Amino acid sequence: MVFPELLERRNITLYQLSKNSGVPYTTVNDIYHGRTSLDKCTAETVYRLSKELNLSMEELLSPYLQKRISFELYKSNVCHRLKELGDIQFIVETLKNDDINGFYKRKWYPESLYLLAMLDYVSRENNVPLCTKYEPLRTVRLQETLYPSGIIAMELTDKASNARDTAFAQSIPEFIRHNIVENEVRNVI
Repeated sequence: MVFPELLERRNITLYQLSKNSGVPYTTVNDIYHGRTSLDKCTAETVYRLSKELNLSMEELLSPYLQKRISFELYKSNVCHRLKELGDIQFIVETLKNDDINGFYKRKWYPESLYLLAMLDYVSRENNVPLCTKYEPLRTVRLQETLYPSGIIAMELTDKASNARDTAFAQSIPEFIRHNIVENEVRNVI
C-alpha cells in the first residue's frame, strides 16, 4: 500500500504523523506528495514512520521496492495465474489484492488496464457481475494501442502483412476498450 493510501486508511494527518513520529513535517509531506521516495529515506526515518504506523519497516517499504517488469512478461504472468487459479478464484484473488488500483496509482497504466480487462473478460465469461468499484477506470484508454510483441515482429518481417489490423479486429472487447490488443489469454504453456 502506498503512503497516501496508508495514511487515509489509518485516518491520520500528515501533521499527526510528523508530530508523533518525530519525523519533520517537510519530510512527511514530501513523501506523501511523491517528491521524496520512501525507499531513499534514512533507516531512522523509515523506522520512526513504521513504528508510528504500527508496521514493520519491510511492510512500509515493500510498495516502493517493487520493480516493474516488461509488459509482455506481465501479461504472461497474468495469463498463467488465470490458468493456475481457474476463473472464479482468479476473480476473487484479483478483487482481494486490488492490484488494479495499486498499479493505477503508481501510474502503471498498461498493467492496471490489462488486469481490469482480464477481470472483466473472465467475469463476462462466467456470468459474474462486474465490480462497480472499477467503473471510473472502465472509460480509461491508453493513448497508443498496445499490440503483442509477436504481432509487431510479424509486421517487421513481412512488410505486406496486415497483422496489426487482423489482431485488432480479433481482439477481446474488454481489452480493446482500453486500447490493448489481446485475443488469446487461455492458450498459455
